[in-house]
Amino acid sequence: MGRTVVVLGGGISGLAASYHLSRAPCPPKVVLVESSERLGGWIRSVRGPNGAIFELGPRGIRPAGALGARTLLLSRFLSLAWIQKCCLSGETTQLPRTGSSTWAVPCMPYPLASGRTPQPDSALIRQALAERWSQWSLRGGLEMLPQALETHLTSRGVSVLRGQPVCGLSLQAEGRWKVSLRDSSLEADHVISAIPASVLSELLPAEAAPLARALSAITAVSVAVVNLQYQGAHLPVQGFGHLVPSSEDPGVLGIVYDSVAFPEQDGSPPGLRVTVMLGGSWLQTLEASGCVLSQELFQQRAQEAAATQLGLKEMPSHCLVHLHKNCIPQYTLGHWQKLESARQFLTAHRLPLTLAGASYEGVAVNDCIESGRQAAVSVLGTEPNS
Repeated sequence: MGRTVVVLGGGISGLAASYHLSRAPCPPKVVLVESSERLGGWIRSVRGPNGAIFELGPRGIRPAGALGARTLLLSRFLSLAWIQKCCLSGETTQLPRTGSSTWAVPCMPYPLASGRTPQPDSALIRQALAERWSQWSLRGGLEMLPQALETHLTSRGVSVLRGQPVCGLSLQAEGRWKVSLRDSSLEADHVISAIPASVLSELLPAEAAPLARALSAITAVSVAVVNLQYQGAHLPVQGFGHLVPSSEDPGVLGIVYDSVAFPEQDGSPPGLRVTVMLGGSWLQTLEASGCVLSQELFQQRAQEAAATQLGLKEMPSHCLVHLHKNCIPQYTLGHWQKLESARQFLTAHRLPLTLAGASYEGVAVNDCIESGRQAAVSVLGTEPNS
């Protein structure tokens, strides 16, 4: 009887791990377990009343290096319709505010050949290099990627369990895992965890207490994402967006100029789309104080930022507000020592557990997809078919 691998977490890391496991010449039985009713994790795209696409999480993917090339090829394999953005300028632009220390980030090209990892090659990669792509997305929004992966996994016989939060992990006498769910349990020869490190730490058995302590120390912060659309408005600068120093505003992290990067997603009639990211010490203080974090609070703060920093003083025609709790892992001082401690424990105790996801070695979409691929390689002992 073949092995069973249970993948915890249906975000892009867990989906990628399941994808590569299913592509093996002799694939194991794969069961993907997701606590919520939807897959994709922080990647979520919403269509507005005029057909505009609003990204509630990541909104574009850089094609830089081998990781970026692999993700681009994955989208082509899944027959997804992509859109790309080329370089607009090579210089930063100071925003039109007296005494402002905020600068707009231009659409810079990222070299596809960067890094030491061998570069995948295809006509699509050569096209992206020749046209100097700096970012790309999908015509229906980035969530098309996890949706296409789910369809592919189902066709490959992967079992996908939604709405099944994991309650605990325990080791059986024969060295297999028992994965306890809300109403049932699974047995697995190996577990790939693509859930946040702190969440996994609460599921581990008592004999893995040192591992749980290392993982619980990898924390994350919350971000409020406010999508705004304005009819008939124009930006004073061009670029991907700008970041805001905490010394200038402790609550606004930055503003993304969605319409500049991907005007194809502006809807009909088209409207200017921007996304305001709120967080920092302002949000942490509100969370700690127990204040009511209402949508009205975040929308007001976002509209004030758009008005002050970009001159968008009119009322938006459409607005979406979402608070993402603990969505961005923090690689604080000593992070790599925590990872090494976790790896040493897994190796010394020969635990059939592999870690993947944004908690460990990169939070970007490319990083998460690569972590899922590497987890699959670790389980299979060989490179799966791409």
